[in-house]
Amino acid sequence: MKKILILLTLLIVSQSVSAQLFSREKIKNIENFDKKRLSWGFYLGLNSYDYQFNYERDLKEILVETNLGFSVGLVSNLRLNNHLDLRFEPGLFITTRNIQYDPSYFNGIESTDSDLLREVKSTYVHFPLLLKVSTKRLNNFKPFVIGGFSMALNLSSNEENPDDNAAGQFRTKKNVLFYELGIGIDFYNQWFKFTPSIRGVFALNDELIRDEDPDSPWTSNIRTMKTRGVFLNFTFQ
Repeated sequence: MKKILILLTLLIVSQSVSAQLFSREKIKNIENFDKKRLSWGFYLGLNSYDYQFNYERDLKEILVETNLGFSVGLVSNLRLNNHLDLRFEPGLFITTRNIQYDPSYFNGIESTDSDLLREVKSTYVHFPLLLKVSTKRLNNFKPFVIGGFSMALNLSSNEENPDDNAAGQFRTKKNVLFYELGIGIDFYNQWFKFTPSIRGVFALNDELIRDEDPDSPWTSNIRTMKTRGVFLNFTFQ
């Protein structure tokens, strides 16, 4: 995933530089597309979610194994002026994270290998409201930066499950707030606009549901647990 993100970033940067160096005017595809007050589209993508932990005591770090997830959603775009757009991009994001505990968390407690590992499956219904800031269109492409805030409902959170880690259930909160930052580039084809983009998302609230036992080896040392994620989206409008 990281290699894909690096390659896409280099592509965006190289395209912008090339446009400035070789700015000879070309025939513009769908020249009036961005003059619409409202436009619509959809996106497909990949995601990679992580957790950032803050600890109560100086123990070994909890490790998170990330996996590639899948994303799909819709785009509604409100044109504010030639360089600003307000975007609403609701989507469904599916991912899995594996949390690995060090055996030192269970000193003096009888444990098995399964106690050291927790699989956290997440299905987010994502509601971002974003401001897109674009450069001047350069022939048939236009770089931009994008950022804003979002709310997500984690349908796999287990928040209301009465069982906790003592019964093998790792629980997280259902509602998560994020801020988002990203870059991308609009490519204008003959019939539609294609947009690859990279975005980082960072949770604002603690997501951990703590175990009933205040000395639980799974949750007692965690002060906060917040999601971090990287999205690679391909948008069609």
